[in-house]
Amino acid sequence: MRLTVLLAGAFCLFSLQSVAAPVEQLAKEFDQHFRQQLKKANVPGAAYAIVKDNQIIKVGAYGVRSVGSKARVDAYTVFRLASVSKTFTGQLASMLVHQGRFQWQDPVTRYVPAFSFKSASQTKALKVEHLVSQSTGVFPNTYDDLIEANQTPKQILPKFRYLNPRCTPGKCYGYQNVMFSLIEPVMEKTTGQSFESLMEQKLFKPLKMPTASVGYSAFLASKNRAMPHIRVKRGWAETKVNPSYYRVNPAAGVNASVMDMSQWLMAQLGQYPAVLSPVMLQDVRQKRVKVANDLGGRTWGQYVSTSHYGLGLRIFNFAGNEVFYHGGWVKGYRTEMAYSKQKGVGLVVLINAETNLVGDLSTYFWSRLLNAKPQTKKKMAALMQPDMLPEAADDPVGSEVAE
Repeated sequence: MRLTVLLAGAFCLFSLQSVAAPVEQLAKEFDQHFRQQLKKANVPGAAYAIVKDNQIIKVGAYGVRSVGSKARVDAYTVFRLASVSKTFTGQLASMLVHQGRFQWQDPVTRYVPAFSFKSASQTKALKVEHLVSQSTGVFPNTYDDLIEANQTPKQILPKFRYLNPRCTPGKCYGYQNVMFSLIEPVMEKTTGQSFESLMEQKLFKPLKMPTASVGYSAFLASKNRAMPHIRVKRGWAETKVNPSYYRVNPAAGVNASVMDMSQWLMAQLGQYPAVLSPVMLQDVRQKRVKVANDLGGRTWGQYVSTSHYGLGLRIFNFAGNEVFYHGGWVKGYRTEMAYSKQKGVGLVVLINAETNLVGDLSTYFWSRLLNAKPQTKKKMAALMQPDMLPEAADDPVGSEVAE
């Protein structure tokens, strides 16, 4: 009997080691590829983290925080997360729902009485769930131009009364920043706390994310921060931190380092059940609406056959594997995070420059981990759905927020 137990234990240990070993080997290969590609593209700075279950497998940092500076990017350098912020907001909203603060099917007007569409019936149909599942029915990226023109949400809100959704809320996908951020007054009215304090108390502190924060002032207060860069004729030039998308913090206002993000990935993989219970995690992963414009892109689109949006999170069928993803893009930054629940593996890449290299790096990792080959152009074309309602002409998977 004892021999059987020992053999069983040895088998389990061997199994765990055999699973971990490929990830560790891939991490070494990824690190080399990461540095080669960044050097080739002359990118100012970047960082990444790879996790497996409750362990950080590898963290890498490259380059400088600012062109012309000697200050190096390290594991604790803070970047703007851009739309990766939505993963935090969706999870926080789920937590508050499961704590009984509000319900997904509550009408938005219960908490934002000033909001209305042109149609009273469409206004009534808009539920809280629709805000964070990108299923409000409104045409993609509505009024993002006004965010970029430095208007506040309070100024933008009345303009919705002059339009109607292109479909009934809940029936079609349309990527939003302004509408997504209407979850902020819902949270604040039902808890009596600010969005920033809720993030800090319910997520950042219990998940041990010491350099994570929300907002423009908090980012500037971070001494170890990566500055934004834009492409110029001679390479990359530093630019000013644009505060416009910090006016919609739930959509794009979180700041974090890759060490913070490694904790976030482990939490998403179920390693902090006292903070994020299995039911809360499953809530954000539930497929709420089908997405058409994630298919056919140059990077992720080569491998993704179906895409859905959950709560602040995309759900990809990546060559037959379920991968949960979000990307972000604001002026001077590109970011991506993804994880596989089945493999217990997560990856985050943060870059302080507007480069599409972020998608190349991510798919390099996932295609090798999942042993996936790119789809043929014929298959990719067949996956595109002309009968779907038209999506915004933004870059499929990547230009989530563009200033």
